[in-house]
Amino acid sequence: MSKITVINHPLIQHKLSILRDKNTPSKQFKELISEIGMLMCYEATRDLELMDCEVETPICTAKVKKLSGKKLAIVPILRAGLGMVDGVTALIPSARIGHIGLYRDPETLQPVEYYCKLPHDIEERDVIVVDPMCATGGSAIDAISLIKKRGPKNIKFMCTIAAPEGLKALQAAHPDVNIYCAALDDCLNDHGYIVPGLGDAGDRIFGTK
Repeated sequence: MSKITVINHPLIQHKLSILRDKNTPSKQFKELISEIGMLMCYEATRDLELMDCEVETPICTAKVKKLSGKKLAIVPILRAGLGMVDGVTALIPSARIGHIGLYRDPETLQPVEYYCKLPHDIEERDVIVVDPMCATGGSAIDAISLIKKRGPKNIKFMCTIAAPEGLKALQAAHPDVNIYCAALDDCLNDHGYIVPGLGDAGDRIFGTK
């Protein structure tokens, strides 16, 4: 079964408290989503492999560690996932970016695919799928299923806030995908929104509601 890591670093929890506030303006909300994504990426990439090498410092030759050439891809689930990309790529500027477009049918609450564009060499890469919310888990499940068809080396899922129902569904569908979140909330309401949550992340990032 996949591992769920709730990243409860004080800086993340502080930023999350502002993120949840309904009075936080769109510009600040977008900045916070990006900042939290950056801080979470630090933990989600903890297992990256290193190799030994040497560099010349101004004083002498030093033995140091560098990433061992592992290729990464970041795949946001549109549209809200875009808010996390800048924060992640600030730490990993060489990562390739894919995009998967899914929207939730308001009647069935099930995800509907409308776009999928991934790096051409995705099978050579480790993939981090990002989306601020994991509510029912449907979008994450479908996005990861699409990526798996291309045979990447490894997939992780990173979200800001998750509901227990969504994590349970995601684990059942993809037991090989490790999950990282900043908060595990109480439940879903009758409309499929996370409680207490933060509302619709996409609308709050882009100021469309």
